[in-house]
Amino acid sequence: MKHILLFLITVLLTQHSFGVQMSDDNKKVANNASEICPIKISEKVPKVYVRNLKGELINLQDIVNQKPTVLIFYRGGWCPYCNLQLADLNKVEKDLLNMGYQLAAISIDKPEKLKESLDNHHLNYTLFSDSKAEASIAFGLAFKVADDYYKMLLSHNMNLQEASGENHHILPVPAVFIVDQEGIIQFEYVNPDYKIRLDGDILLKTAEKYSDKESHITN
Repeated sequence: MKHILLFLITVLLTQHSFGVQMSDDNKKVANNASEICPIKISEKVPKVYVRNLKGELINLQDIVNQKPTVLIFYRGGWCPYCNLQLADLNKVEKDLLNMGYQLAAISIDKPEKLKESLDNHHLNYTLFSDSKAEASIAFGLAFKVADDYYKMLLSHNMNLQEASGENHHILPVPAVFIVDQEGIIQFEYVNPDYKIRLDGDILLKTAEKYSDKESHITN
């Protein structure tokens, strides 16, 4: 119980720990993960396109307008911490669906790589490709990977260019957003330390809170 309370405090602090509210003019790629300026709670999901498994362009606003959404940004299927998170999300997806949510996860991986992640982890929810980093930039999560870190990843057989099909060397800071059906962000968890992810059980408790709020407004 104690560690859950501490984690919840961390979540609350993290929601408001970065920058100022973004305008279209100051969205950019940060120099490192600590300098990002994420989109804020109560802002609307930006009009930006991602690709599905077939490589088809889809407006992210059209996705979130279908139903309340738990929207995940992760680095890619090559990242072991992301793979642990994807597996953890798979365990709680059924509960999220029962609350009326859909679960969607976005990474820099090109569409062909998404299928590998789905097959390797037997995932049921939808993965989308942001290989050109347009969604990551629009959400204020994008940063440029330093050359020395890029080389270190290569030495561990983690090739960003191969995974994305692009040479921009951009990654998103991992993030979790809860978005209502109007496309308004109700909750966010963003942490520059890619090793720390929002636990699935904590996500469920948080999603339940906003699900109850939405039901109250509807009724």
